[in-house]
Amino acid sequence: MNSRIEADSMGKLEVPEYALYGAQTQRAINNFPVSGQSLPEPFIHALISLKQAAARANLRLDCLSEPMANAIDQACAELLKDPELMKHFPVDVFQTGSGTSSNMNANEVIATLASLRLGESVGANDHVNFGQSSNDIIPSAIHASAAIEVSKHLLPALEHLKNTIREKGQTLKGHTKTGRTHLMDAMPVRFDQVFNGWAAQLQDNIDNLNAVLAKVTKLAQGGTAVGTGINAHPDFSKLICEELSTISKVTFSPADDYFALIGSQDTAVALSGILKSTAVSYMKIANDLRWMNSGPLAGLGEITLEALQPGSSIMPGKVNPVIPEATAMAAAQVIGNDAAITIGGQSGNFELNVMLPMIAHNLLNSIHLLTSTGTLMADKAIATLSVNEDKLNEALAKNPILVTALNPIIGYLNAAEIAKKAYKEKRPVIDVAVEETDLTREELEAHLDPAHLTKGGL
Repeated sequence: MNSRIEADSMGKLEVPEYALYGAQTQRAINNFPVSGQSLPEPFIHALISLKQAAARANLRLDCLSEPMANAIDQACAELLKDPELMKHFPVDVFQTGSGTSSNMNANEVIATLASLRLGESVGANDHVNFGQSSNDIIPSAIHASAAIEVSKHLLPALEHLKNTIREKGQTLKGHTKTGRTHLMDAMPVRFDQVFNGWAAQLQDNIDNLNAVLAKVTKLAQGGTAVGTGINAHPDFSKLICEELSTISKVTFSPADDYFALIGSQDTAVALSGILKSTAVSYMKIANDLRWMNSGPLAGLGEITLEALQPGSSIMPGKVNPVIPEATAMAAAQVIGNDAAITIGGQSGNFELNVMLPMIAHNLLNSIHLLTSTGTLMADKAIATLSVNEDKLNEALAKNPILVTALNPIIGYLNAAEIAKKAYKEKRPVIDVAVEETDLTREELEAHLDPAHLTKGGL
């Protein structure tokens, strides 16, 4: 591989001739051959957008000349449109805890492109990074990328899943099924009641995400190295937030206290907690679907999920609930990501948290997983499932728990005897109740009608 010699404050080293980055990025590549994973593209996009916003803010503040600021601005715009953007950002997630290597990676790539545009040297540190420190721009990029991804992708996916569930539930309102508690037969429920419960879970997560976004859109930018704002114009934080809001179409504002957002990652931990609770909701919905779809002969068989692919390499005709399974695995990963983010949040030592790249990686991974599986569940599981009415009615007719409706009339103990006899003899409850009570079949049919029992009350 052809190479060129680049230099930084530590000396000279070889860099691939084709690379837009320079010496500091190459040192990071050499130093951190850890996972082979670079930071997620949404994070790199947010970091470049912050650099673009910084150039515009510094121009407004007369901290950079117009030709210099415009060259940086245009270099950022070029990168944001580059379909092969990530080849310029190879630094491993597991690097220096401040993310300095990724910050300098961006500075060097932007400086190279800006220098070509300007026809003179643009400094990675002195110009592209003007008014910034890794210690405030990396926390800002975490917040910015998370806010953009939640606003533009996750929340729409959750709304789509919620609405699909509600709409499907309405179409199944006439179907009553056996309810279950402890995985055991319980009183009947309607499908729309089950589906509305799922939708309510999702709405709670949507509400919580919207609430935490007010904190996530606060940026540490302007605090520079330790929170004091050294080497940044007093108005820089306000103007960079204005410019980033224009670029991203998401509204950002300066932190109420720079020290809090540089020294800690409490907001990221809080957001991750809500992502975890969303994953728990997904797991509940996915497992309910799997149980109801189980069989088709030896399981519950209450619904049939869309057949998407063969389910076995050896058993012909087997079809598995692949979308709920993929969703459950993604949910498990989000829960694991949250554990790592929680540990990362504990690593705020004095004036800087030193697990920033890992937090960024896991947070954006969780958002992506919930976005993609939410859409898949809506389109390929919920919207396309069908109800097996015969299986529902067969189970309801033999459900001994229906006798609960007779408690106010014949008493709990008498009802329990009917339930036990019906279960032991594998007969419908109504047949046993005709024999064991003074109620007529017509009266019992009215009391034990499964659809009527879903309405509550006496």
